[in-house]
Amino acid sequence: MGSTLEAVVFYFLAVFIIAMSILTVTTKRIVRSATYLLFVLFGTAGIYFLLGYTFLGSVQIMVYAGGIVVLYVFSILLTSGEGDRAERLKRSKFFAGLATTVVGASIVLFITLTHKFVQTNDLAPLEINIKHIGHALLSSGKYGYILPFEAVSILLLACIVGGILIARKR
Repeated sequence: MGSTLEAVVFYFLAVFIIAMSILTVTTKRIVRSATYLLFVLFGTAGIYFLLGYTFLGSVQIMVYAGGIVVLYVFSILLTSGEGDRAERLKRSKFFAGLATTVVGASIVLFITLTHKFVQTNDLAPLEINIKHIGHALLSSGKYGYILPFEAVSILLLACIVGGILIARKR
């Protein structure tokens, strides 16, 4: 019964994420697009929780759903006028996007069908303490995350400064 319920929840979250992703890229209002992106990130956190990765699910909600989407909405409201809508998509861009989608889906399908999945018999969870995770996050070694973290922080700072400069010109 437990695995059936987990499968139902997984498929529900998968359909939810796919639907919200499609709405994110097809809506004409940019604030609604950011809201749908927020729902996609919540659905991804739900899958993390379903897999038992509670720390990763919590980080997904706090950092991405909480922080990044707030920055997106702040930037959108700072730089766009009231009632801004996306411009009409040209036919050539639509077909280019459709072709890219088909190529990407075929690559994913090819990799999925040709990969030999190995069943794992050891299902005991691997416990990693928070001290080890903290050292990995702040390490600059081979498996450290300090350089990507700093690169993303500089990118977000540049986006905020750019948004403020655009807003000041008005």
